[in-house]
Amino acid sequence: MNLIKHVGKMKNNGAKVAVVYRSLPGDSGNCLVIGTGNLPDSWHDSLMQLIQDPSGQAANELADVLAVRKFPDGSTMLGVLHERGMLKRVPTNGVIMTPTPQAAVLLSELNQIMAEQKGITIDQLAVTDGVNPNPKTKKTAEPGIVNSETEIEIAEDEMSPTQMRSRADALFKQAQALRKQADTIDPPKSKKKEVVVDEVE
Repeated sequence: MNLIKHVGKMKNNGAKVAVVYRSLPGDSGNCLVIGTGNLPDSWHDSLMQLIQDPSGQAANELADVLAVRKFPDGSTMLGVLHERGMLKRVPTNGVIMTPTPQAAVLLSELNQIMAEQKGITIDQLAVTDGVNPNPKTKKTAEPGIVNSETEIEIAEDEMSPTQMRSRADALFKQAQALRKQADTIDPPKSKKKEVVVDEVE
């Protein structure tokens, strides 16, 4: 039996969900889900078809394909789900992933396993996986709902000191490399030193 990514259920009541983001930048203990049981039939069928489609299964995060695919009425999936308030922020330890009817694992445990396999922390997993590296920085307008215009990014005021240092180091190295490259292409002109003669009284 094939494993199906992005699907699970709530631990407390068994409600079926589709996991849009497995963890959130700066808030790795929470994820973003869609309750599939509350969707209109046409939306539910379209969403499940997308999840099972090769493009849906190839996506690292479900949001990657939701942002570009449309429902039968022509509305962009991620955008309209956000507008209708159907994207919910919930704890990762409250979601049970169900890749098969027989298999079940807490999303928090799955995130831990994935982070260990990559040799990074869960916070770094949230930052680096499934996130557009150059989106416009936007903050969530309401708790538990992500802006539909862009994927999640850590705002600078939400970065940890370690993340700030890492970013600063990376930018410094990039600046040095660009300066060296520019000097190679167009060597800076040497400035003539002005001779200053002290007046003798």
